[in-house]
Amino acid sequence: MKVLVVGGGGFIGSKLVDALRSRNDEVVVTGRSEARLRKRFPGIACVAWDPVTGPPPAAALAGVDGVVNLAGEPVASGRWTNAKKARIRESRVVGTRNLVAGLLAAEPRPKVLVSASAIGYYGDRKQQWVYEESPPGNDFLAEVCQEWEAETRKAQGVRTAIVRFGIVLGRDGGAYPQMSKPFRLFLGGTIGQGYAWMSWVHHADVIGILLHGLDKNLSGVFNATAPNPVSNGEFSHALAAVLHRPCFAMVPEIALRLIKGEFAKVITSSTRVKPLRTEASGYTFRFPRLREALQDLER
Repeated sequence: MKVLVVGGGGFIGSKLVDALRSRNDEVVVTGRSEARLRKRFPGIACVAWDPVTGPPPAAALAGVDGVVNLAGEPVASGRWTNAKKARIRESRVVGTRNLVAGLLAAEPRPKVLVSASAIGYYGDRKQQWVYEESPPGNDFLAEVCQEWEAETRKAQGVRTAIVRFGIVLGRDGGAYPQMSKPFRLFLGGTIGQGYAWMSWVHHADVIGILLHGLDKNLSGVFNATAPNPVSNGEFSHALAAVLHRPCFAMVPEIALRLIKGEFAKVITSSTRVKPLRTEASGYTFRFPRLREALQDLER
């Protein structure tokens, strides 16, 4: 299979490219800096493309069987100024719109598009369970995810799978380095009372689900979250135990709002997600439980 990875220079993109190469797929990678991509991925086709500027170059799509769209302004870095929020929205909504325009113009068209989204789609749901068919929330990220997914669905005639990422845990990227740092410094604890639900996922399962979407005859929405979400309190105590550190501090939510601004709402929100369609599609999670996932990250 020949696969185009859009946003291949990021944390998940890099791991996906490595996984595709390990199974001898032909890979094309796009990113804003061709030089940086060539340094990271010697020997594979690298194409410079900023998705917000227009459709991808024809060279990026030539002979491609499948496309994985991972492009997007990082959500967790920096304060959410108006300019930052505009970049978050534009990079996903306009970027996906331009990608789909390129797919529909390609001859022949790719057979499958696997496009990222996020469980931010559901918003803050307190203690309520949510599934792929659950309705969306109404905050900023939920609105962005709805618009993002709507653009993905415009790829008429191309099999389309939308993968909603949870809190991705990885040694060298995702949420884990930031989350574990206070614990390593003996300053770890819960956020508020620790009641908020955290729908986490090991990075290996994110890659596995993306590949599953490429390989199987799947369409629609699939949650990339482990089947056993935990409360923030459970997560904090499990992390402390794996790192052999105490868990005694409590970060007041008001302190997070002062430091992180509007993004603090995302950190403190509660989303209890089940990957029902993902499991029903035949995907088996490598790391369904948190303790085993954390232990793997610390090996």
